[in-house]
Amino acid sequence: MRALIRRPLGPIAWALAAAIPVLFVGLFFLWPVIALVATGLTSDGQLDLGGIPEVLGLARSWKVLGNTLVQAILATALAMLLGVPTAFVLYRLEFRGRGVLRALLTVPFVLPAVVVGVAFTALYGPGGALHWLGLDRSLTVVVLALAFFNVTVVARTVGGYWAQLDTRQGQAARTLGAGPVRVFLTVTLPALGPALASAGALVFLFCATSFGVVLILGGREFANIETEIYRLTVQFLDLRSAAVLSLVQFAIVALALLASALLRKHNERAQSVSYEVRAPRTSDAPILSVFGVTVLLLHVLPIGALVWRSLQGPRGAGFSLVNYRALIDPPPSSPLHGSVFEAAGLSFGIACVATVIAVALGMLVSLIVSRRPRSRGLQRAVALYDAAIMLPLGISAVTLGFGLLLTMHRPLGIGFDLRTSVVLIPIAQALVALPLVVRTLTPVLRAIDPRTREAAMMLGASPLRVLRTIDLALLGKSAGLALGFAFAVSLGEFGATAFLVRPDAQTLPVAIAALVGHPDPASYGTALAASVVLGALAAGIMVLAERWRVDSGVGGSW
Repeated sequence: MRALIRRPLGPIAWALAAAIPVLFVGLFFLWPVIALVATGLTSDGQLDLGGIPEVLGLARSWKVLGNTLVQAILATALAMLLGVPTAFVLYRLEFRGRGVLRALLTVPFVLPAVVVGVAFTALYGPGGALHWLGLDRSLTVVVLALAFFNVTVVARTVGGYWAQLDTRQGQAARTLGAGPVRVFLTVTLPALGPALASAGALVFLFCATSFGVVLILGGREFANIETEIYRLTVQFLDLRSAAVLSLVQFAIVALALLASALLRKHNERAQSVSYEVRAPRTSDAPILSVFGVTVLLLHVLPIGALVWRSLQGPRGAGFSLVNYRALIDPPPSSPLHGSVFEAAGLSFGIACVATVIAVALGMLVSLIVSRRPRSRGLQRAVALYDAAIMLPLGISAVTLGFGLLLTMHRPLGIGFDLRTSVVLIPIAQALVALPLVVRTLTPVLRAIDPRTREAAMMLGASPLRVLRTIDLALLGKSAGLALGFAFAVSLGEFGATAFLVRPDAQTLPVAIAALVGHPDPASYGTALAASVVLGALAAGIMVLAERWRVDSGVGGSW
């Protein structure tokens, strides 16, 4: 009798767990985005689609679309080319310090975009060590900066899959006389196909929606859809053009998301047969060289230039801490209302709140989408639910921020204008971080053999106890990594936050952007020092999160 009474609580509990994230995304994401698009596509309360052919007929729109696709394609190709050797070194070779190195190479992906933009400006811009190359404000430097982020994505996605491949086919090929290159091209590369395709789709998605890097390094000449939406809304209040470009961006990203989801599903179904690593050999020297050059030139050099120039005095005059002193005691010419130190404190507090929201919702979502129902209808429902939660990846953060400004004036009759406080900032940051949290936690739960749960229930464990002792126990092992991603992404979020901050309460990324855009040379020096501080915060949190992670499986491989 007790079991009969308790059984209906299962579906009710699952429905409630599924409803909470959906309501959050619906209220704070779908409603604002739809409201903004509707505002741009309506006239006098009537649907007006005339803006679509009008905007798409402009040469500027096609230039921006071309910039977006070219940047994304070139950056994806470069990230794949450099990421595969990185995956081999970090996931197939065994050497002292591999775990630390793997953790450190996660840092570039979570570094705030404004930090990376300022770092590449410090290297290739006026006064930079490589300014003589003439790459400042060029397509090349934009592509390099985008690859800076995404080599890590390729390495983690491909490396996690590569580490679990069955090596017996390659060994058999070598026994029959095939050389290392032929074994890689004919055996290993085809086996890595699903992971390579999934990584490529994901990297393309990140590059096509990049905002901060393109805004700082590309300017108007190399603007992509994301920065063009920002320019249209902030400078011209042209909501019609912004709405049309948002629809174009959504179509591009929807295709990338669909490809990534299909390929990730294939990837996750692959079962590990063996896990073998070996010590480096002399024959690995070319791959190790590519890996070393990638780390040195693509990652270390820009960050090194940022740190070095932050320690220089005005006009590059010797070693000085003047830029760091300005973080606490800003000069009278500073464009900020307060100090950078105050902005850092505000950013830290907001990021903590956003992290709690993102991880709590992400755990609920992961528990739902990791289930493997037998019913075709339920399978489609789970897939649709997963796609709905991933929507923040496919919509401009700029669109989200402006949409929140349009809709959060006393929403749902609460009698309080949310736009006059900082409440909306952690909400927007949590929405941006939520997809990454879900993609970090879900593979851990999907790796659980369903027979483990069934065996526990046959031994008398209640559904709640099975959930607590199996699912939640494994989630706890990956919670550190999810917390790190959520905090680092929230700390550096710029696109939506730029719309929501008040002049007297700016977050650190927004403060850095204001300093970079100010003509006073002292402001640029302060921006360099502030970027170092922001980057160090994000990197430190991410390294701690990697060390906190207990699982060694697929969690966090995206």
